[in-house]
Amino acid sequence: MVFSLIRLGYLEDERFQKAIGWIYAFQRTDDGVDKPPEGEVYMRYESCWGRHSCHMGVAQALKAVAAIPEEKRNGKIDEKIAELAEYFLKHRFYMKSHDPEKVAKPGWLRLGFPLMYQTDVLELLEIFAELRIKDPKLQDAIEIVSLKRNKEGLWKMQNSLNDGMLVPIEENGKPSKWLTLKALKILKFYAEL
Repeated sequence: MVFSLIRLGYLEDERFQKAIGWIYAFQRTDDGVDKPPEGEVYMRYESCWGRHSCHMGVAQALKAVAAIPEEKRNGKIDEKIAELAEYFLKHRFYMKSHDPEKVAKPGWLRLGFPLMYQTDVLELLEIFAELRIKDPKLQDAIEIVSLKRNKEGLWKMQNSLNDGMLVPIEENGKPSKWLTLKALKILKFYAEL
């Protein structure tokens, strides 16, 4: 919601600033190393605020604060972006940080559009590219996206939410214009990494 409202021009709204403040104050990236934080906010949803930071929560928080135009960011937002980005670099987006050979989020390897509350390696790479973050730890995700290109040079829709939408956007299992456009832009940006 924060991402969408920023894109719709509500960044300066006083009520909306509270949502950004919430992300800064409460979004965890501790990765279960230390004792989880305590307090009412963290006790409400064990699955999101339990022993380990929620991958999806971190992804959506990064997507939201990355949407803030660079000239409108302050030091706090820049710090939060760096913290959230580092979390994903440590996980190579979809791996477990404590066991880097195990996949934590297998669904993130299936590309889709639109993703709504979900994400995948392509969307995360897009966010990192928009933030102009280049790091050797991204190579694995870049390779995953690159290898999904078919013989015609297109990317197939692998994860569709069309069942829950009024108007379907492309077709699962078929080449996707949206995914192809995103993948080509990202691969071009990271070509020299």
